[in-house]
Amino acid sequence: MNSDNAANQHPAFSDFLQTFKTNMYNVFHKREDINRLSASRGLPPYVMREIMACNPLATFIPAEYGGRGMDPQEGIAMVEAAAYESLPLALIFGINWALFLQPVAKYGTEEVKDSAFSGFLRERKLGGLMITEPDFGSDALHMQTSWIEKEGGYHLQGTKHWAGLTGWGDYWLLTARRQSGPSRLARDIDFFVCDNNAAGQRVVVKERYNSLGLYMIPYGRNHIDVRIPESHRLIAQTTGVKMMLDLLHRSRMQFPAMAMGFLTRLLDDAAAHCRDRLVGGKSLLEYDQVQSRLAKIQSAVTVCSAMCINTAERAGIENDLAPHGLEANAIKTCITDLMHDAAQSMLQLSGATGYRLDHFAGRAVVDSRPFQIFEGSNDILYAQIGETLLKQMKMVKESHLATFLARHELTSLAADRLGIRLDFSIDTALSQRKLVELGEVVSRIVAMNLVARLGERGFDKKRLDSSLAILEQDISVRLAGYRHKHQTAHIEPEQEHPSWQMFVNI
Repeated sequence: MNSDNAANQHPAFSDFLQTFKTNMYNVFHKREDINRLSASRGLPPYVMREIMACNPLATFIPAEYGGRGMDPQEGIAMVEAAAYESLPLALIFGINWALFLQPVAKYGTEEVKDSAFSGFLRERKLGGLMITEPDFGSDALHMQTSWIEKEGGYHLQGTKHWAGLTGWGDYWLLTARRQSGPSRLARDIDFFVCDNNAAGQRVVVKERYNSLGLYMIPYGRNHIDVRIPESHRLIAQTTGVKMMLDLLHRSRMQFPAMAMGFLTRLLDDAAAHCRDRLVGGKSLLEYDQVQSRLAKIQSAVTVCSAMCINTAERAGIENDLAPHGLEANAIKTCITDLMHDAAQSMLQLSGATGYRLDHFAGRAVVDSRPFQIFEGSNDILYAQIGETLLKQMKMVKESHLATFLARHELTSLAADRLGIRLDFSIDTALSQRKLVELGEVVSRIVAMNLVARLGERGFDKKRLDSSLAILEQDISVRLAGYRHKHQTAHIEPEQEHPSWQMFVNI
């Protein structure tokens, strides 16, 4: 550990952030064309070198180890700045921040913190997390990567895939279950810091995937057969599963940091395009449907602003976020849906010009889509939100939705605004599809609540009222869908699907 007061050695954050923005502008717009870069796989080494020249990842490292101190507000601002220029770059930062540096800072031994943080600061190294396996994607609790104690350390074996920065990461957080007998694995999950450059710790890339979007970031299938020192195992405060939940919930609550810069860029570019583009002799801005799309993108920026404030105040590593699944899942699902919806509107407004991979609008659509899938598919997380809500209602013996939400800290202000729309009781025996629909509703109510709190802090009233009105409309539509009774299912054909041509009358 560096005993000096390292925080005093760093420039003011405003200067630090401006240097980072300048570096990005120089490399993306002067030395290179970001549209061309984003349409090809990976990044030229010198591009990453220039981006990392001011050591932006120091933002995510504790002051006692030479970093800037892990201030969540600084972290959000740094990722936001990256996302304005490049959503994949912001994701690279987000992976390092939430899925490696924060867990190591909170749960790592002094030895591993000294080594890893020094590598990041002095050699500009990168790190990531490997959880997902080919046969156990969202079912992480049944992962088959195993570990045994061996020669004063741990021997890990298995296969992982879809880890962002595959082949690039210098450090990996590897998840595995203890092998307790032939074909028997413990229920709990353990985390290990793997130094990819150390002897016996090399993660072997077996296949690189041609991912759809996020071209800057390599993904693939990895073979794990490594020996990890005893000091490189993370120390759970209770159980490994709760440590994983704390880690993932914090990461999900930090998604708005990536969304903030991305949505602001979408709004800026969409508004500029609509001002300049003439159709039928008048500016696109004069068309009512165009105004509707722009208002929705602007509302997403307002929602994201409220979420960023909430994250800055609640998601520091000093807080245990394992119990806060409803909040974290609501934030992740809602903001990633808004990201993709805004990108679709941008593409629609751009017309044929935007339907190119080397145009920001087309790239925004394919780059934002996987955010609705990774770190928990939104359909699954919506179902979990619904299940959590039902459990909480059952605990207090309350079935009336409006009454329950009016008393819940995450929804009380929004419930008051929505009023009679929530005046019904919840059936505790819901189908999976209804749990998903309920989760979609609740996530938007949580978002509305955060926006209403933003109003209490003096946020621009016009933007606030517009966002609340759009959220209210969205919630009303989703409530109608939730309350509509339907149970359609795939019809297994007894014969070939009937051809429409058999029913033409001429």
